[in-house]
Amino acid sequence: MTMDDGTPVTTVILPVFIRHILSQLEKRDMTASQTLRAAFAKAESAHPGLSLDFVHGLLKQADLPVNMNESVLRLQGSVADTDEYKLNRSEDAFQDLNRKSAGLKKILSRIPDEISDRKKFLETIKEIASAIKKLLDAVNLVYGFILGMTGKQALEQKKREFVKYSKKFSNTLKDYFKEGQANSVFVSALFLIHQTNMIILTVKNKCE
Repeated sequence: MTMDDGTPVTTVILPVFIRHILSQLEKRDMTASQTLRAAFAKAESAHPGLSLDFVHGLLKQADLPVNMNESVLRLQGSVADTDEYKLNRSEDAFQDLNRKSAGLKKILSRIPDEISDRKKFLETIKEIASAIKKLLDAVNLVYGFILGMTGKQALEQKKREFVKYSKKFSNTLKDYFKEGQANSVFVSALFLIHQTNMIILTVKNKCE
């Protein structure tokens, strides 16, 4: 088993892929869906990477060759964020951060479909850069709601990490145009999605 190998797909497979499937099950059997959701969350918490191993196992049994990085990134655009990655407070600053977070992830999810069209992809890159800036501006607006230096420092740390992975994403794009390694772009985009989720979780933890 691979368990948690440090790749971003490990961290987003549960909220994007498995919970999407369970939300479909919820329409038929809410109790079963909630039971499975709780079981997966508990198992993933105890053994990070287990959800990814589970999906890999199913695909192997079905003999389906799938690029998980590409598939999960694409799927991110067709699923709504779970409550875990949404802020519940009604103030404009929090709702704006929700929108900017969802907006960035939505644009990133288009990469697999647009990367082969250079002109379209360059336009998407501009949209991503703009969405990153808007997200950082939205993060700054919630600072005033965080009480105590510990909380402010925690959010500042997550913001720095987000900026670091934004720069890595930019460098990965430069390498892609030289070498054509699309999977590296998918991985870098998933890292950025994960960092976006971490910002939301930090704000929830300190403000709700």
